[in-house]
Amino acid sequence: MSTIRGRQRSDLFDRNGQAEPAEKAEKTARRPDVVDLRVPADPAYLAVVRTAAAGLGTRLDLTLDEIEDLRIAVDEACSLLLAGRAHPGRTLEAAFEVGLVGSQHLSVTISGPVAHLPREASFSWSVLRALAGDVLTGGGAEGAWIKLSVPGRAER
Repeated sequence: MSTIRGRQRSDLFDRNGQAEPAEKAEKTARRPDVVDLRVPADPAYLAVVRTAAAGLGTRLDLTLDEIEDLRIAVDEACSLLLAGRAHPGRTLEAAFEVGLVGSQHLSVTISGPVAHLPREASFSWSVLRALAGDVLTGGGAEGAWIKLSVPGRAER
C-alpha cells in the first residue's frame, strides 16, 4: 500500500477559527511544510517518489534541468536503499521538507530496508553527490537512510 501524508504550516488559526496569539503564530509560521511518502520497497514504485520530488521541486522555482537533477538524485538514493531489488513486506519512506518562503530549501530524507549502504566510492554515490547539495547517511535497526539537501533559488 502507498501512503502520502502531508503536514502543512498552520494557517495561523486554531481549530475553532480563532486567531492564534502572535507569539504562537510566529513560531508556527517558521515551520516548513513536510510531505511524507511511503511506498512498497520495490523498484517498481520509484517513479512515484521521483514524481513527488519533481512536483515539490517546482515549488522552489527550480529550472527544468534542476528538477531533473533532483529527480535523478532521489532515484539514485532510493536505488541505493533498495540495493536494486524488491523487499516484500517492507517500505521505502521519503520525507520531503519544503522550506519557507524566502529560503525555499528542500531536504529529502529517504529510508529503506537495506542494513548497509554500498561503498561511497561507487558510481551511484558519485552521481548522487554531484546532483544533490549535501548528502548525509546513517543507519539503524530498521535500515539505512540518506538525506539530500537542495538549495532553493534564494540560496544560490
